[in-house]
Amino acid sequence: MIRLATFNVQHGRSRADGRVDAARLARAVVSLDADVVGLQEVDRGQRRSGGSDLAREVAEAAGAHYAYVPALAGQVAGHGPLGRRRARGDEAEQVPGYGIALLSRYPVRAWYRLRLPVAGPWLFGRVQVWRDEPRAALAAVVDTPEGPLTVVTTHLSSWRRWNRVQLRWLVRWLRRVPRPVVLLGDLNIRGRIPAESTGWRALARVDTYPVGKPSIQIDHVLADGDVHAAGPARAPDLGVSDHRAVVVDVTLGDGDAREG
Repeated sequence: MIRLATFNVQHGRSRADGRVDAARLARAVVSLDADVVGLQEVDRGQRRSGGSDLAREVAEAAGAHYAYVPALAGQVAGHGPLGRRRARGDEAEQVPGYGIALLSRYPVRAWYRLRLPVAGPWLFGRVQVWRDEPRAALAAVVDTPEGPLTVVTTHLSSWRRWNRVQLRWLVRWLRRVPRPVVLLGDLNIRGRIPAESTGWRALARVDTYPVGKPSIQIDHVLADGDVHAAGPARAPDLGVSDHRAVVVDVTLGDGDAREG
């Protein structure tokens, strides 16, 4: 079996004391004992996180290969030339970032990085009333003991119409990657809608938000191809973030493949 997990870490912020402790976040993620983990809302070099490279520290603690893709570059709470802007993807490691990460205990054959379409800005007269954050996706073709598996993580828009557009756009783009493929992430879309709108299968049906008393699922594990859940998913409260993590064990090559 292969254990997959997804976790919106809210830059590692603790619910108990409001602080960000990279070592505490690393312990929380390691406790999932997952083979491949998708992380969202991950800080690198941000003042609010003590300048930590959270993805690197978690990966080192887990003994995992990893990649990090910033959606935003610069200080996320900053202004002016050092303030936040859409990441280009070629920023040096010392440039502060905010984005997503993918960790794998298994060797990675190939990485894919993708910038998703951005909504807005919308103007009312001459006043900008709303602009969505930039969004990205990160995929890895992983050599598991059961064969290759493409795993993707993303964090979609909080605007309910645009996140559906982004999801459909991402699924179309993912037609080019090897099957089977699993999408992990905070899709900001509730319940059964992601599976129904894409034709992919939901491998996890468990409420994830808000963390204390979750009443909705916005963190998902979707599959296309010959990959199947080996049992029910679970959503542990790790004491970090406003989301629960999602963990599910899967197997490859057991059942009829379904290509999207």
